[in-house]
Amino acid sequence: MSLPNPAELISQMAIRLDAHLAKRGISEPRYIGIRTGGVWVAQALLDEMGSDSPLGTLDVSFYRDDFSQSGLHPQVRPSALPFEIEGQHLVLIDDVLMSGRTIRAALNELFDYGRPASVTLVCLLDLDAGELPIRPNVVGATLSLAAHERVKLSGPELKLELQDLAL
Repeated sequence: MSLPNPAELISQMAIRLDAHLAKRGISEPRYIGIRTGGVWVAQALLDEMGSDSPLGTLDVSFYRDDFSQSGLHPQVRPSALPFEIEGQHLVLIDDVLMSGRTIRAALNELFDYGRPASVTLVCLLDLDAGELPIRPNVVGATLSLAAHERVKLSGPELKLELQDLAL
């Protein structure tokens, strides 16, 4: 399987996001990237859109419901939101949507800061493997992978790599 070019996806996503926001009459959204891949995607998207809007970062590690099951011990860093959440139109950006649990955790954390007017979800890739009823409003590409395959995004230059866990 060949993976799509992230730069081309970002370009298409910028057009779709502009259209989505315009359709909803949102002129001053607040952008938030989920650490780490989502922050890289968010920055590339803002650059493509020619936007100098501040970028918030969210670390959802402690909000994950599978934190203890996965055995993950991530390097947790504080979230940084340089704007109010209450009443704002948020654009939440992540790299890869798989189970939906990261997005659920991000929404839980955001609501601890306040009640946004709306949340638009943007993902570079949707792996169509959802465990929760979460779908992006704007997506670069949807992929179906074998159970033993994963996609890894490295950055900040945005490079995709297909990993075979069976090897």
